Amino acid sequence: MLNLGYNGGEKEDIAIIPRKVAYRFAVLLLLTVAFVSSCEKPVTLKDIKKKGEIVILTRNAATTHYENKRGESEGFEHDLAESFAKYLGVEAKFKVLDSVKSILDALESNEGHFAAAGLSKTKKRKEKFIFGPVYQSIKQQVVCNKDASVKDIESLQDHSILIIGNSSYEERLTKYANKYRGLEWETTSNLSTEEILKEVEEGNVDCTLSDSNIFKIHRRYFPELVRAFEFEEEDELAWMLPEKMGPLQKQMANWHEKIEKSGALNSIIERYYGHISKFDYYDIKVFYRRIDERLPDYADLFKEAARKYGFAWKFLAAVSYQESHWDPKAKSPTGVRGMMMLTQSTAKAMGVNDRMDPKQSIDGGAKYLKKVLDRIPAYIEEPDRTWMAMASYNVGYSHLRDARALAVWKEKNPNSWADVKSVLPLLSKKKYYRKLPHGYARGLEPVIYVKRARSYYNILKEMEEPEVETSTTEKETKGDEG
Repeated sequence: MLNLGYNGGEKEDIAIIPRKVAYRFAVLLLLTVAFVSSCEKPVTLKDIKKKGEIVILTRNAATTHYENKRGESEGFEHDLAESFAKYLGVEAKFKVLDSVKSILDALESNEGHFAAAGLSKTKKRKEKFIFGPVYQSIKQQVVCNKDASVKDIESLQDHSILIIGNSSYEERLTKYANKYRGLEWETTSNLSTEEILKEVEEGNVDCTLSDSNIFKIHRRYFPELVRAFEFEEEDELAWMLPEKMGPLQKQMANWHEKIEKSGALNSIIERYYGHISKFDYYDIKVFYRRIDERLPDYADLFKEAARKYGFAWKFLAAVSYQESHWDPKAKSPTGVRGMMMLTQSTAKAMGVNDRMDPKQSIDGGAKYLKKVLDRIPAYIEEPDRTWMAMASYNVGYSHLRDARALAVWKEKNPNSWADVKSVLPLLSKKKYYRKLPHGYARGLEPVIYVKRARSYYNILKEMEEPEVETSTTEKETKGDEG
């Protein structure tokens, strides 16, 4: 008897079907399924626009998509995808998944229109998917605990390695596995790259693989990690689409060309990566020590000034550390003094009688920074407006205005910090400063100043202590794997 199923838990028998008839029936059924599948219409741009939304597959990771302290969604991939949705005239709907594998599976099942998750273009992925334009080039790095003696792929053998499963890292190591028999690794889908880096720093595993941009961000939080070596080949990061989404791929190319020309892409890159400078092991170690030894003495003063003038207290603390390393007796050869390194004229204008008094200095510095911020045009979007205010705090408002004018002269965007910081160093070149209203300035100094203060601020934001913030000065900046 041929059993076709169950009815009430009991077998339902039917008449015996001749073998030839059964075979023909099976073939007909397969052909019917194939025909129906081939007739399924792929989602078109017209469908997306008619529905008014585009579904984006992503991960809850720091370079991709996450919720900040204000409950708002952000992240490098998030901001790019929002920009693309706006270009199409539709709403961006993010579907957040918890691993690379789940994203690839969902994309293959057409659960989203494209994946924006810091994914590399790899040979294996190209077999199933198509890619949008490349928006970032990175290199994969082998990152190890400082006690692990690793300098190349050969010496990586017989060391414990933990990486994200179904990732470009796994593809990379698989290429070397036949040549280096001692090369073995474990994979995980439960830990983020940041969590894996912590495991490596704590000595629970010797090494891992990380994209260069990710390690550059996280190295400040894990100073005991070392980059053992870097693979020579560059990896390209791009959005992934189902094969039938060619028209959407074309629209991505048009959009990408537009935001490159307008400088919008540089602004997004600046927002999330602009604060990252060359890693200084000694500086970061000293900073962590002073967080423990000095900051507790002044935290309440920063909080008080932050509430009064509408800043995040850790932002003020970061500015102060860049100014004085939280030394109330700090002074420079040019005559600026105190926790916020105020000039005599600025201190007098802000009502500060004693620049060496921490309370007066912090209050006066915050008051002056608020005054500077208020002078920056309100139409400049955050966080660019805040970075320009910080640069003005350092170099002076008049020189910042000159730099913005120079940006226009150079056909750059005067409202973009990424563009303004690119021309600020020109203020020290006679070719340029002799034509500007306020002349010479050490233009590179405010660029370095803002970059370092932003780096300190991001480290402070990782502190466990809860904080009450009355305004925002920066997008959160973290990172995760592709």
